[in-house]
Amino acid sequence: MQRSAKAEYGCVAMLELAARYAEKRPIRVADIAQRHNISERFLVQILLALKYAGLVESTRGAAGGYTLSRSPETITLYDILQVTDPPPKPETQDGRYQLSPFFRQLQTVWLRVRQAEEDVLKHMTLADLVAQCEGPQYVI
Repeated sequence: MQRSAKAEYGCVAMLELAARYAEKRPIRVADIAQRHNISERFLVQILLALKYAGLVESTRGAAGGYTLSRSPETITLYDILQVTDPPPKPETQDGRYQLSPFFRQLQTVWLRVRQAEEDVLKHMTLADLVAQCEGPQYVI
């Protein structure tokens, strides 16, 4: 499963907002970009797409920035990837699948893989991931 840079950066930005959700103050794009070594210009484009999708809200001004539009427990990786890395449109049934049972069988496997991946993404919330990152850290 390969994801685009846009998807990766979008997920990282959303995790940063989720980790700071309790602060109830907007987080500046520059802060997220610097902390995670992401191009600020690229991150702005990603956050605007997430804003139009209703996943984040923005505040203008000197104390402005971005916040999650709802709690991290209700936003899944699937929600984010639908915006940043939407799945390809299903292939139409053309002649090649009618000609070969091998093609039909492969299509069945690819569909099962896509469904399993989607199931994992739909059940993994930002809160889950933040909690896993903040779990016990052992230093030896």
